Amino acid sequence: MSDPHDELLARDFSVIARQLQAEDGAGPTQDRITRTATHTVDGCDHAAISLVVHNGVIRTVAATDDVPVRVDALQYEVREGPCLDSIRTHDVFMTGDLAVESRWPRSAARAAAETGVRSMLAVRLFLGGDTIGALNLYSRTADAFDDHSCAVAAILAAHGAVALTAVQHERRAEQLASALESNRRIGVAMGVLMAREHVDEDEAFALLRRASQRLNLKLRDVADQVVETGRAPHVR
Repeated sequence: MSDPHDELLARDFSVIARQLQAEDGAGPTQDRITRTATHTVDGCDHAAISLVVHNGVIRTVAATDDVPVRVDALQYEVREGPCLDSIRTHDVFMTGDLAVESRWPRSAARAAAETGVRSMLAVRLFLGGDTIGALNLYSRTADAFDDHSCAVAAILAAHGAVALTAVQHERRAEQLASALESNRRIGVAMGVLMAREHVDEDEAFALLRRASQRLNLKLRDVADQVVETGRAPHVR
């Protein structure tokens, strides 16, 4: 016979999955994940998401309040802690009392003393073999998290990783489309200058670049002016 609690949890995560899919953009999706963590994971008082950004740098991109931000900042400062280990070793890390935790001697006791956080649970955010970050959960109570908390957090992290990866892909597609449109406009502007100034392709691009530098405008903005007016401002 199925457990009514598990059935209720399954229904909750069905709703969560649809809510995450409906969010528009990275910020709302990240906020939805952290807020959901405090509502669904037993013992969770605060939640945050740490993502791996450019050149392996890890930063907190969403948090329910300033407490996780302070704990995470301390981990980044001393380069140790559950969040970082979860990302580095692709595992789940849980501590029942940061005040006496020995695995992270430079950060754990300080985090407890400075923020009041006692328990922490860090779950890797990944899709396939790619780690994108960690979902970090915090509690003011010692031994707040158990195996059930870990299981629920892992499910939420899986849903969150799918949603965040989808947002990243959508953003890259939008950036590519924008870049292609910019390149098209620059190409049109170069054609206008080649015809008007009687220059070749390289010289037309040089005219656009000099105007961009002189006017402190982006190259595509100068190109737009050329397309709209039929000439580039101060090209010589």
